[in-house]
Amino acid sequence: MADRVRVRGVTIHRPIIYGNTATVLTPAERETSHYPDHTHRWTVAVRSAPSAPDSDVVGGADDLGYFIKRVTFKLHDTYPNPTRNIDKPPFEVSETGWGEFEIQIRITFVAESGEKATTLYHHLKLHPWSITFPPSNASAVPVEPEIPSPENAAKLGPVHSWQYDEIVFTDPFQNFLTLLTAHTPTPLPKTSVNKKPVPFHSSNPASLEASQKGGVPEFTGAMEKEEADRLEEAKGKIIKEQEKWRSILAEKEKELERLQKLLASKE
Repeated sequence: MADRVRVRGVTIHRPIIYGNTATVLTPAERETSHYPDHTHRWTVAVRSAPSAPDSDVVGGADDLGYFIKRVTFKLHDTYPNPTRNIDKPPFEVSETGWGEFEIQIRITFVAESGEKATTLYHHLKLHPWSITFPPSNASAVPVEPEIPSPENAAKLGPVHSWQYDEIVFTDPFQNFLTLLTAHTPTPLPKTSVNKKPVPFHSSNPASLEASQKGGVPEFTGAMEKEEADRLEEAKGKIIKEQEKWRSILAEKEKELERLQKLLASKE
């Protein structure tokens, strides 16, 4: 079957984002809730990276259902039915709660792909982002940020925590490649048209200030390029470090060989 032949030398990717948005429950919502100790409403999702025009939703301009069959979200065990299978877009789960925890996200691809499922991990973020530093006379352990009161947190607006990623398919089957190329993803805007803030991520501390000003963040081509540049810089540092230790290892091996010869000459 020609369709089940892999197209060698071809790599194709699809940009996605995964993460969550959280808002503080109003006093009225808490009063009517089955769980009075819950403080936030949150949504965790897997979406396409570009945002729809004039949308208050992060990402999601494209339907991912043509190549994703199912997304499984593994919530904290204290939730009823903690393993949630979502078999059609939007691939998201909404809940309420009071604590932050790690969510396992398993993406299963359509049968035509012949690809294994991939697993991601996201730390549910409920409280506003902040970065604190220890006093100069303290250890290097970061100080735990202070959690604002619900009233103050509500004034700050929704909390966004999203990560950009790319699902890469290498040597895809012909029929799957045809399926992918039939759905061209919406390109990321070069810059945010509506001056939306850059999504904050701990790998880019400079984005914290923009994220604290409020508003729905948006992923852009500029941010993608900056991320690629940071990865390239990190790659260069790793290569230099490898070369340094390779040189040290070669010197130690020479020293070991010299000592072994010296020991052999005295026997």
